[in-house]
Amino acid sequence: MKKVYVITGSTSGIGNSLLKKLAADNTVFAGYRNEKYVEDLKSISENIIPFYIDMERKDSIAQAAAFIKSQTEKIDTIVNIAGCVVAGLMARLDVDDIRKQFEVNTFSHLDFSQRLLPLVKDGKIINISSMASFGIFPFVGPYCASKRALDILFNSLAVESNVKVVSVKPGVIATPLWSKSIELNKKSIESCKDYEKQMQYLINNAKKNETNGLDVNKVTDLILKIDSMDYPKASYTVGKDAFWAQIVSKLPQDMINKAIRYGIKAKVSSLK
Repeated sequence: MKKVYVITGSTSGIGNSLLKKLAADNTVFAGYRNEKYVEDLKSISENIIPFYIDMERKDSIAQAAAFIKSQTEKIDTIVNIAGCVVAGLMARLDVDDIRKQFEVNTFSHLDFSQRLLPLVKDGKIINISSMASFGIFPFVGPYCASKRALDILFNSLAVESNVKVVSVKPGVIATPLWSKSIELNKKSIESCKDYEKQMQYLINNAKKNETNGLDVNKVTDLILKIDSMDYPKASYTVGKDAFWAQIVSKLPQDMINKAIRYGIKAKVSSLK
C-alpha cells in the first residue's frame, strides 16, 4: 500500500539515501534549501514532491507545512533529518551561534512537526538524533545539547499524545555534514587563540569522519525497519561508537570528564 512520507534534509547524506529507497513505491515530500537540488530530486522518481524549507526561518517552516497540507490529507511518517553542527570552545562561542544551533536542530523540527500533526494521526515521527545526545563530546557542546533537547521535547510529545515518536541515535556517519561543519565554524575555530592544537584536532577528526564514518545505508536500513514496526521502541542506537557512548554516559559525570580530558590531551599532544 502506497504511503506518504515527509523528509527534511533530503538533498544529501541520510535524507537522500532514504529518499531513494522510499520513492519507488511511495509518495515522498522532499525538503530542500538550495534551489540547485530541485531537478536532482525530481529526477529520482515521479513520486517525489520537493518543497522548500529553511530551518532557520519560521515563515519558511510555516509555508512548507502549508504546502504539504495542500497536497495530501495524511502523512504516514515524518523523518526529521536536517541539521548543522556548531563547534568551538564554549567559553568563546558566540551565544547567537548557539541559538542558531538550537533553532536548526531542535525548535524547527518541533515547529514543523506540530504544524503537520493533524495529518499524522496513526503515523510516526522519526527523528535523527545522534550519539552526541548522550552529552560527552567536547568542542561540540551546542550540538550535543541540541540533540538532547530534541529527544526530550519529542519524548514529551509522545507521552502526551498518541503519536509514535522514535529517536535514532547514530554514531559517526560518513556524510558531507562534516566538511560543511568545518566551513560553518571557520570563524569560531580561527578565533581560538592558545587552543590552536585543539582546534586542529577538531578539524582533523571532522575530515576523518567524512570518509571513515558509518555507511549511511546502515542508518537508512534501520529507519525502514522502524517504519515497518507497529510498536517500535522510543530510541535506537546504530554503530558501535553510539553503543559505547550510551554505556559511558551512565558513568558518574566526574569520571566521564576525567576520561575525556585525558583522551583529548593525548590526542592533542600527538599533533605536530
